Amino acid sequence: MENRKPTGKHVRKYDKPEATEARRLKGIKGNKKEIGLLRLNRYIANSGVCSRRDADEHIKNGLISVNGHIVTDMGIKVSYNDDVRFKNKKLSAERKVYILMNKPKDYVTTVEDPHAEHTVLELIGDNCPERVYPVGRLDKATTGVLLLTNDGDLAGKLTHPKYKRRKIYHVFLDRPVAKNDLFKLTEGIELDGIKIVTDAVSYTDTEDKSQIGIELHSGQNRVIRRMFETLGYKVKKLDRVYFAGLTKKNVQRGKWRFLNDKEVSMLKRGIF
Repeated sequence: MENRKPTGKHVRKYDKPEATEARRLKGIKGNKKEIGLLRLNRYIANSGVCSRRDADEHIKNGLISVNGHIVTDMGIKVSYNDDVRFKNKKLSAERKVYILMNKPKDYVTTVEDPHAEHTVLELIGDNCPERVYPVGRLDKATTGVLLLTNDGDLAGKLTHPKYKRRKIYHVFLDRPVAKNDLFKLTEGIELDGIKIVTDAVSYTDTEDKSQIGIELHSGQNRVIRRMFETLGYKVKKLDRVYFAGLTKKNVQRGKWRFLNDKEVSMLKRGIF
């Protein structure tokens, strides 16, 4: 008997596991009655892996799987019960957490560092079940305002140069700073072939000219220390007093607190 292909309503459009999964996801995407769903890139950003923009790239490049199948459709929605993986590592869309810390000296701003005696995450301990990480970095000897979160989307915005988040530091130097050197800082100091210009600089104490307040947007590593070293000064102490609208007011050194709704809204709207 001649083999004939089935016709009509009995024909299955998708006959491969990957296609079946794609159809299920497509159905979820179009079903408005489904609850507890969120876009795949948001799920990934919530997990703390990266920003939504980077999540889209990971999806497009076939690095994300949902329930065992590679997904390249950036528009799909998934539930908290779906098995979402990045490079085969399972992700978890945790609740968003935002922490303001007054970083002490001798703590590094990394999640894990086998060569460091202390990391800032030790200060939080088990008081926050969500996996948070520092936004940006402060070197081991620098103290002051530090934001930690598991909101990958917000972290991406706050660390990307184009958003120009304000950072203000209180700098203590080994000797009084000449007024002419303050002008040089505003005109720009070249580091690694890039001219770094401060947004504002001034003496913080009219009697003690070795204390300087400096505002800048650059995210280069150890940028303030290197700028003053170029001018012949040594930074004895460096304290960040302001970052993207946040200050360390009422937060003692080595302590931390959760941001309130107003502060979180300010950060997300870029009001800083």
